[in-house]
Amino acid sequence: MDFIDLKTQYAALKDRVAERMQRVLDHGQYIMGPEVAELEAALAERTGARHCITVSSGTEALLISLMALGLKPGDEVITTPFTFAATAEVILLLGGIPVWVDVEEDTGLIDATQIEAAITPRTRAIMPVSLYGQVPDMDAINAIAARHGKLPVIEDAAQSFGAIYRDRQSCNLSTFGCTSFFPSKPLGCYGDGGAIFTNDDALAQACREIRIHGQSKRYTHTRVGVGGRMDTLQCAIVLAKLERFDWELQERLVRGQLYNAACDAAGIARVHQRADRNSVFGQYTVRVPNRDQIQERLKAAGVPTAVHYPVPMNRQPAYAGLCERPTPVADRLAAEVMSLPMSADLTLAQQEAVMQALRQAAAK
Repeated sequence: MDFIDLKTQYAALKDRVAERMQRVLDHGQYIMGPEVAELEAALAERTGARHCITVSSGTEALLISLMALGLKPGDEVITTPFTFAATAEVILLLGGIPVWVDVEEDTGLIDATQIEAAITPRTRAIMPVSLYGQVPDMDAINAIAARHGKLPVIEDAAQSFGAIYRDRQSCNLSTFGCTSFFPSKPLGCYGDGGAIFTNDDALAQACREIRIHGQSKRYTHTRVGVGGRMDTLQCAIVLAKLERFDWELQERLVRGQLYNAACDAAGIARVHQRADRNSVFGQYTVRVPNRDQIQERLKAAGVPTAVHYPVPMNRQPAYAGLCERPTPVADRLAAEVMSLPMSADLTLAQQEAVMQALRQAAAK
């Protein structure tokens, strides 16, 4: 089986994807074509955010958001070390300093109770990361930010588009929401793509200008920018996929709950979901000792796995020494987490085969 079954998804959407792509090929507007505005309107309506700005990747979404906030060298951004490199690298690229805050033992999400102690006069923003499809405690984080001079909060929602937190949509929970349309994400294109969401008109305008080299109009550069546009063809693909997305979210939820029940019955530790939010299960993740051996046994049984993430960012050579705050929980999780096959098209027979192989591998 595939770790993420994109082939079955494509088979179900093949005609709609072809129609959407052919429309772009016919009009020939490959950069900033009409599908860009169409997708932005659809995503804004879905999340409830006032503005959606599509960009070339989830990484670029984070970078442009920080640029719109005016992050300067020496400014600090509070974030989690238990994340992909994109979260931290955009801070360093602008000369900022990531300040690591440890994560919750049962979810892997940033521990909101530890954020306040990390705030200093140099703190410029807080960047919590939605992990495995689940959103952090954004209300608690926003409240802390408000107490400290209305600090901007950027939700790194690369893994959680479509998730719900207290009846609100991921990407519309703070100053900025940034998501990714990388192919393996819950809503993915066939290359790179991403989006920024905000309810702030001035920040939205800044992001729109930054993504086209800082232009307020053609050849008028009002700010420093980047080449950060999302291709029209990729927008067309996401538009086609949106037609099936609600069904996929429901199927992901069903499979996540089945995995939960099977893991609990077998005594296999797993990442938990909070009662006040759901998860789109961007990954389904368990915790196992002797992970390397378990992965080898599963591989031999035909079950692919992945690790998100084996080394926390503050232990990576490029980021070590930037901030010396201890993160023991992130260290423990990095040594134990392992993700299992997950997609809306994973069959019940495949899922049972995964759990049977996992039970046998763990028993040894």
